[in-house]
Amino acid sequence: MPISERSTQPEGDTAALLEAEVDEAIATCGGDVRAALRATLIRNAYLESEVERLTDAISTGFARGRMRRPPQRVKI
Repeated sequence: MPISERSTQPEGDTAALLEAEVDEAIATCGGDVRAALRATLIRNAYLESEVERLTDAISTGFARGRMRRPPQRVKI
C-alpha cells in the first residue's frame, strides 16, 4: 500500500497493517527473523543510495532549493 494511503488511515489500522507487513516479511524469509531484518536493511541501504543518486541528478534550478541533502551516515 502506498505511503500516502497509509497516512490517511486511523492509527489502529496503520498499526495492524504494519504488523501484517512484518509477518509477511518474516514468512517470505521462511520464518527467519534475522534473514527478514537483513533483507530489510539491505533494501533500505539500496533505497538510500537511490535517493542520493537521484538528488545528485536533479538540477538545483529545477528544485529551487527545495531539495536538501540528508545527513551523511557514518560507516563503521
